[in-house]
Amino acid sequence: MSSRIIMALNQAGIKDIDLVGGKNASLGEMLQHLTPLGVKIPQGFIITVAGYTKFIRFNKLEERIQQIMESIRTDDITSLQQGGAAIRQLITRSPFPPEMIDQISDAYDELSEQYKQIITDVAVRSSATAEDLPDASFAGQQDTYLNVKGIDQLLDSVKRCFASFFTDRAISYRQSFGYDHFKIGLSVCVQKMVRSDLGASGVAFSLDTESGFKDAIVINGAFGLGELVVQGTVSPDEFIVFKPALQKGFQSIIEKKLGTKDKKMVYGDEPGERVAIVNTSPHEKNNFCIPDHIVLLLSKWVMDIEKYYSTLHQRWCPMDVEWAVDGLSKELYIVQARPETIHSRKRAGTFTEYSIQDADRAEKILARGIAVGDKIASGKVRVLDSLDTQNLHALQFEQGDVLVTDMTDPDWEPIMKKAAAIITNKGGRTCHAAIVAREMGVPAIVGCGQATQLLQEGQIVTASCAEGETGLIYAGIIPFETVSFDQSDFQEVETPVLLNVASPDMAFRFASLPCKGVGLAREEFIINNYIKVHPLALLHHRRLNDTKLTAAIEDITRGYKDEEDFFVQKLSQGVAKIASAFYPHKVLVRFSDFKSNEYYNLLGGSHFEPSEENPMIGWRGASRYYSPQYKEAFLLECKAIKHAREKMGLKNIVVMIPFCRTVSELNQVYAAMKEGGLERGVDGLQVTLMAELPSNIIMAREFACHVDGFSIGSNDLTQLVLGLDRDSSLVAHIYDERNEAVKSMIMMLINAAREANIPVGICGQGPSDFPDFAQFLVEMGIDSISVTPDSYYKTVKAIYHIEQQLKILIA
Repeated sequence: MSSRIIMALNQAGIKDIDLVGGKNASLGEMLQHLTPLGVKIPQGFIITVAGYTKFIRFNKLEERIQQIMESIRTDDITSLQQGGAAIRQLITRSPFPPEMIDQISDAYDELSEQYKQIITDVAVRSSATAEDLPDASFAGQQDTYLNVKGIDQLLDSVKRCFASFFTDRAISYRQSFGYDHFKIGLSVCVQKMVRSDLGASGVAFSLDTESGFKDAIVINGAFGLGELVVQGTVSPDEFIVFKPALQKGFQSIIEKKLGTKDKKMVYGDEPGERVAIVNTSPHEKNNFCIPDHIVLLLSKWVMDIEKYYSTLHQRWCPMDVEWAVDGLSKELYIVQARPETIHSRKRAGTFTEYSIQDADRAEKILARGIAVGDKIASGKVRVLDSLDTQNLHALQFEQGDVLVTDMTDPDWEPIMKKAAAIITNKGGRTCHAAIVAREMGVPAIVGCGQATQLLQEGQIVTASCAEGETGLIYAGIIPFETVSFDQSDFQEVETPVLLNVASPDMAFRFASLPCKGVGLAREEFIINNYIKVHPLALLHHRRLNDTKLTAAIEDITRGYKDEEDFFVQKLSQGVAKIASAFYPHKVLVRFSDFKSNEYYNLLGGSHFEPSEENPMIGWRGASRYYSPQYKEAFLLECKAIKHAREKMGLKNIVVMIPFCRTVSELNQVYAAMKEGGLERGVDGLQVTLMAELPSNIIMAREFACHVDGFSIGSNDLTQLVLGLDRDSSLVAHIYDERNEAVKSMIMMLINAAREANIPVGICGQGPSDFPDFAQFLVEMGIDSISVTPDSYYKTVKAIYHIEQQLKILIA
């Protein structure tokens, strides 16, 4: 190993990990090779591992540290805390060798001069070495010091970084991953500060952190210095960008979520106070921390970084990146980048599905938060407010308990390793607690708000991260099932099997299934769960003189230009997230098909919806879209689809028109769509008709002249062919899509579609639940079958066997 004590940051590279640590090697590598691509990284210098070793040997600390380390029991919190504190005290009370002080001083003066400052502000970051850094993140194991000014503060911060090599969390972490404490060295980076205290900062991942979906970039950010985002002290803004469309030049921000961001870290005002935490302003709380053009630029840089490291390592190498926007210059900078260590280590094509088996679970929900991972776990609640050695609850924490706390930091890892689940009041899904929970394979629900008040010490709870983006905490032990399979288990079938996807939150998780696209994406789920407001109430709430409604809508639409912009953006993002997950396969998006009683239940809906005797066969679907009473709301849907296709680049979106009674009505819908910016055939837009009315079947040849395909809605078709209300329990025993009358209708449609040379598919539960119904469809030559994700594997198996039997019969 080189004996160099000081090294310029831009002189380091990946080959120098043993000398400068993983973090510094990565920064140096990027400065050398990514700066020419336009990626901006602050300059700095490195105190090498040789410098750390020199310090330790100068003070003869090796043997004393070794003795203390041998006495530490990492499964005993008290032993770990006492031993770690003793080692850190040894280091911080030891002096620097004189020549080391001189070299650090000279390097600091040169950096200040480079930035044309007498005394420049720097960040002092630890950088550990390890044999294969992509195998373990080491995130947050050592300390970082921000806004360090002057040689005295710098030397003190460097020494504290040295000492942080022996934090309780670092000792425990190395032990859990089997790293030899004395075969890993420590380096320190001294890097010019980015004035994000006046701007914004955060983290970005070059994949979806929950599902491992490769084509997404996930960005979390907040105002001020980035430590609060990393620590999970604030709930950050979140942005998701779709890589393939961004590469083609589209503005592919497929999701934006406004975080709470109630605090920020800034430079301190008091003497000796480097940083301080202050409240954010109302304007900051109500607006996104970075504009769209910065989101897109950052995403481009993240893709450049991922591409470079993947080439360097000769394998896919997803990246975990820290970024900052300087509030003075408004420039974006990358301040750290490391390999992501969770999904990159997973074997491709294997997955386990968790599913709750309690139909009445909604009544047992105690709290909600952000789901981390996709697992479910039960255990006894331990509410901890600190890790102080006097905290008996911390000392009594047992394997399989559920950790409930305000937030975690790296010091909590010895406890986190024992937990069945982790629940916190604060944090986002890229905070340190979330990263470590994923690494440990422990379900976590972060950002719950008041979990420490809502959950009681000793209470038995179940934490579920298997129901979408929202994590749910239930009272008691809730039964659940797991199904594990490998993609090699899926047989090749000739009949394309698609998915029905309701929730955009789940789309990335289902993207790994070898399906052929989405046969049904329901807009009403997005409107109900993400928009929550009746579209006409959004547009006209101020004239209703309903102050409570207006206050609620103003709160929901925070961060958006106006109410129309909110609706268009949220709906387009929900649709785009599903479309991006299955790109480039077609995704059939059905225009809203709420019934009047369902629209009534949306916020403000009571002001606009009629009372119908039988909403199931009333004012729904196509009849709404062109009606004077509702058309302006439908135009918002058209604008959202147009935005997703043309601005986000998701041309795989196909629109589907539901409950369209006549060809004349279809043409009226087309006229309304054109008014909203959508026109069949223009820019490749295809339109599918939901074939769910007897009139759709009887007049199929006429309808076929005006659409690009049919999708059988077997639920409504069965209802209307058999003349029953599927909401009525009194006639539920008659409802059966396998009835010969229904099957005759399906046969008629398939034959008419074949004559017109357009495809016909089916989206419904019938083929999943009834193998004989699936056999009928395959025998009739249906062009595709779309099922719910939980039925996918079962349906593929059934279709495979049917197709094999048919081949034998034909032979």
